[in-house]
Amino acid sequence: MIDQLRQIAIFAKAVDHGSFRAAAKALRLSPSVVSHHITHLEEQLGVALLYRSTRKLSLTRDGEQLIGAARAMIDAAEAGLNAISDLAAQPSGVLRVTAPAVLAQSSIVKRMAEFSIAYPGVRLNLDFSDLRREVIGDGIDVALRMGWLEDSALKARKLYDVDRCLVAASSYLSTRPTPNTPKDVEHWDWVELTQVKPMSEFQKAGHQPELLKPAARLSVNDAHALYHLARSGAGLAIVPDFLMGEDAAAGVVRHVLPDWSVAPVGVFAVWPPNAPKEGLTSLFVKFLAEAAH
Repeated sequence: MIDQLRQIAIFAKAVDHGSFRAAAKALRLSPSVVSHHITHLEEQLGVALLYRSTRKLSLTRDGEQLIGAARAMIDAAEAGLNAISDLAAQPSGVLRVTAPAVLAQSSIVKRMAEFSIAYPGVRLNLDFSDLRREVIGDGIDVALRMGWLEDSALKARKLYDVDRCLVAASSYLSTRPTPNTPKDVEHWDWVELTQVKPMSEFQKAGHQPELLKPAARLSVNDAHALYHLARSGAGLAIVPDFLMGEDAAAGVVRHVLPDWSVAPVGVFAVWPPNAPKEGLTSLFVKFLAEAAH
């Protein structure tokens, strides 16, 4: 059947161009190949489709019956190809994205909204959760990871860095002497995020870096809970600075050791290795990465 469809298309081109030679040029074939396909089609159908002369081609009665269906077939195929081209020019479809719950309070949400506005044909299915989803196993198109990536077969691209700071409740700090260096707070009460390395390096211009390995009294696997435990006076915590928000302005929490910085953590996009290079996944990741600069 596939071979017959090809032969019918060549037959229609020969009729429309008036000769095998002209059809061959349009199809980028040799005249003998065009003649072979039409002859083979006639043999399969058991009829003559064309009258041939050295000057022109003309349709037989059977050829007249077939040419209408042949042209309709070609028109339908061209319409389908054009529709696909239009979709490629105007991206559409469903994009499944997962991200850590803490990023729901970050600027990444604005970037996702901007993508949705820029590409109205794309439906974003967003999952903000601290339940780590499996990209391939759960059918995820793009997963945002925060922290340090593990080696895997997935493709990855760094989007941006999240600044972090050491914070504590003002009520907690009021019971302690003002610290001057990280070593001053090493034995205070600490709250740690389970997924993050249990040590932190602090840096200050003109000083040697100081590496702390505090023994945390509380461990938690959720960044929101980490911040709120510190906010409630449970101790010190290193958190993304965007979590402090209005609490810092209101004096509820304070930046501890503001002259010392903690290394930021990266936000990465990871996606399946077999995703199309020019597909929705690539478009989305590229949009987020460019918006971050």
